[in-house]
Parts: sequence; C-alpha cells; structure tokens
Amino acid sequence: MPAYFNPQGSIRKAPHSPSRDSTRQRIKFNDERVCKSHLLNCCPHDILSGTRMDLGECLKVHDLALRADYEIASKQQDFFFELDAMDHLQSFIADCDRRTEIAKKRLADTQEEISAEVAAKAERVHELNEEIGKLLAKAEQLGAEGNVEESQKVMDEVEKTRVRKREAEEIYRNSMPASSFQQQKLRVCEVCSAYLGLHDNDRRLADHFGGKLHLGFIEIREKLDELKRLVAEKQEKRNQDRLKRREERDREEREKLKRRSRSRERRRHRSRSSSRDRKRRTRSKSRERRHRHRSRSGSRSRSHSHHHSRDRSRDRSSRTKSSKDKERSSKDRSSRDRSKDRERRHKKRNYESSNGKSEGRSSEEFEAGEI
Repeated sequence: MPAYFNPQGSIRKAPHSPSRDSTRQRIKFNDERVCKSHLLNCCPHDILSGTRMDLGECLKVHDLALRADYEIASKQQDFFFELDAMDHLQSFIADCDRRTEIAKKRLADTQEEISAEVAAKAERVHELNEEIGKLLAKAEQLGAEGNVEESQKVMDEVEKTRVRKREAEEIYRNSMPASSFQQQKLRVCEVCSAYLGLHDNDRRLADHFGGKLHLGFIEIREKLDELKRLVAEKQEKRNQDRLKRREERDREEREKLKRRSRSRERRRHRSRSSSRDRKRRTRSKSRERRHRHRSRSGSRSRSHSHHHSRDRSRDRSSRTKSSKDKERSSKDRSSRDRSKDRERRHKKRNYESSNGKSEGRSSEEFEAGEI
C-alpha cells in the first residue's frame, strides 16, 4: 500500500478512500523524504521488524511502489542512492557495536574474574557452540527447501562439532573448581549483541543462530559490505569518467590552441606574402622609375652629347678655319717677306752694279739699318 506525506510531517498509510487520497501529495522516489535504504531493500526497520530489537516505523517514507519505480528508473540512470543507504547502515551497525561493547563491560563487572588461560578455554567452548548453532540453522533451512541430502551432510558435521565441544568442555571443567564451573558463563554475540550461555543446549543455540534477529544482523552487515564495495566501484568509475572528461577538455583546449596557432600562422603567412607582394610591387615600381629616369637621363645625355659634339665640331671647324687663316696669313707674310727679300736683293744687285763696291758697303749698312 503506498505511503504519503502530509503537511504536518507525519507519515501514514494511504487510506482506501479516494477522497482522502486527493488531499495528500504523492511524492517521487528521488524525494529526500523517501528512505533510500528501503528502495535498496536493506532498511533495518524492515529487516528487524517483529524481533526482540524491533526498531518500529522508519521516520522516512517506505513504499513498495516507489521501490518499483526506482528499480525501473535505475536501469536508465544511476542515482547513486547506495551512498545514502551505506551511511544509514554504518550508523546503525556502529550503534549496535557500541551496545555490544557496553554489554561486554557489564559482564566483566558482574561475573567472577578468571585467569586468561581459563578465559581462552571458555572462549573455545563458546566458539564451538556458535558453530553448532550455525550448522543446525543451516540444516533446518536446507531441509525446509527440500535438500535432504545436503541437510544430512550438515548434520554429520554437527555431530563432529559436538564431539569437539565435549572435549573442550572437559578441558575447561578440569581447569577450574566445580563450584565455579556450575555457574552460568555468559557471552555477548558479536553479530547481534545478544547474550549466549556457555552451557546452552543445541536447541537454544540453533534457535539463536537460526533466528530472525541474528540472521537479520548478518543480512545487514553483508548488505553494508556490498554497499561499500558498490560505492567504491562507482566512485572509482566516477573518478575515471571525471578524468576522461578532463582529458577530453584538455584535448579540446589543445586542439583549439592548435587551430588558433594555425590560423595565426596562416594570417602571418598571408601578411608576409602580402608584404612580399607590396615589396615586389614597390621594387618593380622603383625599377620602372629608375628605368624611366635612366631613359630620360640617357636621352638628355645623348641630346647634350649631340649638342656638345656639334659645339665641338663647330669649335673644331672654327679652329680649323682660324688655323687655315693663320696659315694663309703666315704664308702671305712669308710670301711678302720673300718678295721683299727678292726686291731687296734685286735692288742690291742693281745698286752694286750701278755704284760699285763703295756703294756695296753703303747698301750693306742700309740693310743692316733696316734690319
């Protein structure tokens, strides 16, 4: 029958009246008010119900319908309710172990103190009693399930254990006075913290070790160990998944950085190529300018050289003319001088022929004076 949570905070069984069902709010299995240990079928309130240590009704919601919903949803998603259930069972087992230690101290204060050697012998009798009780409980369970042969084998082991128990009791009896041996020596069960007697018969031991209380504590402890293992495995898996996600993020970051660096390199390459193109264009333009300048300067130089050659040709022609004029003038002077000389010589001869030698001297003096 489903359970509901009313506004006052108390948990009640759902009534059969539909009108009252509508006044209560239905909760989901992942609600904080739902017992996670109940969803995992390990709540101590359910396991120990009807025993000497009945814990009563759980403070959280117990509902088989919610457990069915959780079992269906857990196949698709991991809700990690094992951690909540593990904390719940750890708290319960810690409280039980604390009560066991208190009971041991109470027994140590009330019972007669014995030596360590005698206590070890009594402990051996207790261990054999516990083994006999467990084997008897197992044989009864196998017989109820119909495994007669297996149950008979377990009973054979029980007989062998009884023989060892009688031997241990004889050793314990011989180690202490008869008055003290007759006193009931109690022992606290390490599983369920119940009291066990040293002289309990097999039926009493079988009832204890096969009883619901002892088996319930065994189930709780085994369930706690299983939850610890599951939680450790899931935490390890979560850590691995977290590491994988971190590695994936790091890989993605590295890929992004690589892509960014590649884009930067491409931009740099483009800028370099564009700068090279600009430089090439600039150099080509400068070459064109220099070529045009050279062509212009060459044309100017050619025109200048042409003018200069013309000037030089004019100078040469003028110099040639002047030299020719000079030659002509010099020739004219020389011809005039020669003609003058001829005239003088002719005059001299005429004079000499006309005036004789005296006149020859006067003519020489005359020539010397002219010269």
